[in-house]
Amino acid sequence: MSGTIMRGSDWVPLRGIDRRRLSEARLQAHYAVQWLARAARAYVPPQPDDEHTNLGWDSALGGFTTHPLKDGAWLSLKITDLTLALHVGEKSTHVQSFSLDGRPDAQAGQWLSGQLRARGLDARALNAPSPYEIPAHPISQDAAYGPASLTDALAELAAWFGNAALSLGSIQRQMFERKFAASPVRCWPHHFDIATLTTLAGRNTDATGYVGAGLSPGDEYYDEPYFYVSVYPEPNPAAMPNLPMLGHWHVRDFVGAVATADKIVAAKNQQGETDDFLRAAVDGAIKVFN
Repeated sequence: MSGTIMRGSDWVPLRGIDRRRLSEARLQAHYAVQWLARAARAYVPPQPDDEHTNLGWDSALGGFTTHPLKDGAWLSLKITDLTLALHVGEKSTHVQSFSLDGRPDAQAGQWLSGQLRARGLDARALNAPSPYEIPAHPISQDAAYGPASLTDALAELAAWFGNAALSLGSIQRQMFERKFAASPVRCWPHHFDIATLTTLAGRNTDATGYVGAGLSPGDEYYDEPYFYVSVYPEPNPAAMPNLPMLGHWHVRDFVGAVATADKIVAAKNQQGETDDFLRAAVDGAIKVFN
């Protein structure tokens, strides 16, 4: 389970959901996915830059998966109903699942600890403190999850992630074709974004640049999903090229091309215009760096 799986995937039309409901769905899913992150930190062999904690998108599942744990099992979270599952065997020949609906994190921890203990793993490792903070929510105070009341919003959130895996996978392949080093499309549980990172060698042989293309489901900058293309080192905003109408350059706190949910939902060709935005922004970022 080391990569993004796109079995029979297609772009799912985005309908547009009340922003408050979509925000609540995103926050609950963000908390739920931390169980995968905890397990990855505890039981996946460490990799540089914490890459062992990142997650793959499985379109057939409609959710995220961990890298294999030390014993070969892996965990998943289905976004549409916030169901955790422990999978054993390459084809998930044995699956134990746990619905978070109506349950607090304490019960999720008890279930997962029991499953891991039964496999001979030290369940206490799940309790290691997180190296980062995520946005505040009553779940952190032992409130119960409520996916049953957020069915439409969670389905929309899953559509955003699935569509992002599709479009970002295309960007990654294009970077490979251009002989650039591009990372797999993976989700980082800290910010809950899904992205691919391309490494660039500048004209100065000592200089290295990075172009990140990804999707955030919403954050402190935009309380809605948005595709982004960032470049490091940060360029002079005045040097950035024009973007397709779908996008704009964000220059406060970070410099990056952004296409927000409201623009994408309203687009006549959601997939085509999103892909055009991503390609144009990535090309612009590469040209500015070089």
